[in-house]
Amino acid sequence: MEQSLFYGNGSTIKNSWLLPVALMAVFFGWLIGVKGIAIEAMLIVVPFVIGFVILVFLKPRAGLVFFIIYCFIVPGISKHIEGPQFGLGQDALLLLTWLAIIFHRSKQYRYRHLNNDLVWLCVVWLVITVLEIINPEHPSLLGWFYEMRSATLYQVLSIPLAFFIFNKKKDIDFFLNLVIVASLLGALYGIKQLFIGTDAAENRWLAAGAYKTHILNGKLRIFSFYTEAAQFGCSMAQIAIMGIILATGPYSFTKKTCYAIIGMIAFYAMLISGTRSAMFVLVGGGFLHLILSKKIRILLIGSIIGIAFFGVLKFTSIGSGNAQIVRLRTSVDPDDPSFQVRLMNQLILKDFLSSRPFGAGVGVLGTWGVMYNQDKFISTIPPDSLYVKVWAMYGIIGFLIWFGFMMFIVGKSAGIIWKTRDPVLKNKLSALSAGATGILLCSYGNEVMNQMPSSIIVYVSWVFIWLSPRWDTPEPKPVTV
Repeated sequence: MEQSLFYGNGSTIKNSWLLPVALMAVFFGWLIGVKGIAIEAMLIVVPFVIGFVILVFLKPRAGLVFFIIYCFIVPGISKHIEGPQFGLGQDALLLLTWLAIIFHRSKQYRYRHLNNDLVWLCVVWLVITVLEIINPEHPSLLGWFYEMRSATLYQVLSIPLAFFIFNKKKDIDFFLNLVIVASLLGALYGIKQLFIGTDAAENRWLAAGAYKTHILNGKLRIFSFYTEAAQFGCSMAQIAIMGIILATGPYSFTKKTCYAIIGMIAFYAMLISGTRSAMFVLVGGGFLHLILSKKIRILLIGSIIGIAFFGVLKFTSIGSGNAQIVRLRTSVDPDDPSFQVRLMNQLILKDFLSSRPFGAGVGVLGTWGVMYNQDKFISTIPPDSLYVKVWAMYGIIGFLIWFGFMMFIVGKSAGIIWKTRDPVLKNKLSALSAGATGILLCSYGNEVMNQMPSSIIVYVSWVFIWLSPRWDTPEPKPVTV
């Protein structure tokens, strides 16, 4: 058989370096010609970039793993290096990994594995988002482009990649360890900010306007190297509930102790973020885990503890000397001024959207709305919530579709875990599901699930739950006598 340029007679790639090198040569040639990048800087960076691209084409798994790591560090990089939009690096990594899989001849990547309802839900939501381009409100195309990345693009690119790459049982442990270590570093850096202080770049970011939401009553809301304090706090709550659940699993005493310590560190980091909605990650995720445990006694005890915790916040003044607890206490106060402002904004949106069943268009409010849709009235209203943002962009019809998708995913995830027989696997899946569901719940108070790294943790968690039945202990066959 005649050999092609990139493939040999077998299933392995021949001269696989040619394609990535050609692509990188074209890209950097354009960059130097159009952007005027210094040749000296290019000579330093290019070899490393080309080497990484070749690595991804040889091992696509490296692309997805680095993407997850990059999702943790990109907000911190953006604060310290002004100018470039490092967020677009996430898009580049996903597209690069997809190219690596498309041009990979290994039978390891079978497209039939993508024929499942989770992937199809992502595709449907992508189609709906694309149709929003022709929204009668005529939103900015640039605003649509930047907003749709977090609204659907990362989801529709990363979930199929996870089905391709994280398709072995041991990958759950790898993913958990990767996310826990990255989050633990985030928690420790946040503690450093609390006791040592922020650096010059972070001070510039605060002075540019972030101080309005991050310095309250003279106290800094810790944000670590995450996007902002709300994202940091909810992410820490996600890791805290995951760590606590894993600490109850059927593992060695040493492993349980490590998980418990991780959970406590993450919980402390959650508190110093001053993020009120983070509490609902613990409540929602914890309650889901208690139900999935199938143990009535544990469910009752957990419910009593949760109610008691709510009662302490709502009806006592315990901990009023602590700024973090005072901030957390406002989450159960319906008369809290910021909560009342949110309700007023929602009433304004309700009136505005009453005649717009398909919303005002993707990217018309929030960061990209202010930047690219300044001529739209709705761009002046802060969404403050992922739920409100979806409602405003897609209208009541789009919101009901999105919410229905989310409830289907939560329900099917719970059903899969409920039927799981392997106790170790069930514990890990329960931790992943509790964290993902908690993030979905707290997104009513903040935009969390559409921001990294929460997004990628949630998406990959769903994939593992969908794949888990193939790894479960086989159901015992009835014996006939």
